[in-house]
Amino acid sequence: MSTPANPPSGFPLAIVADSAPLRTVKSLYPEQFSLLMEGRSKQPLGTLFGLSQFGVNLTRLAPGAISALRHAHSLQDEFIYIISGHPSLKTDEGLTQLAPGMCAGFAAGSGNAHQLINLSEQDVVYLEVGDRSAGDQVSYPDDDLQATMIDGQWRFSHKDGSPY
Repeated sequence: MSTPANPPSGFPLAIVADSAPLRTVKSLYPEQFSLLMEGRSKQPLGTLFGLSQFGVNLTRLAPGAISALRHAHSLQDEFIYIISGHPSLKTDEGLTQLAPGMCAGFAAGSGNAHQLINLSEQDVVYLEVGDRSAGDQVSYPDDDLQATMIDGQWRFSHKDGSPY
């Protein structure tokens, strides 16, 4: 019988996901867009274990909240799994009602922008998973915004390239 490897120093082996600390920054968006993220909270799970290749967040949307601005990644795959609640998934095709146990994936480079909207009266809780692809670019078809991942940080600019 083999013994499990020890976790990297300073990182837990396992936790109860809902006990993870909340992300301290509400949003990485420029201020006028960041204000639209009221009612959304994230508990970063991947970083708690020292993961650097992909991120995992336990995310909660209060009634009326949105997951993000509607967006599409050039290099990053994204995946969501609904734990509780009934969010509406908004894509280029329109709205799709989701329920607990449902999941959705968004392939890098598809161009199909997506977001979750909580149109219900109950909180929505879901897992979101995405990689951290260097050079990833994000388009926001509904907003004057674009983003590029540079040195592990998102850089935001207007669609004409001027910075925020």
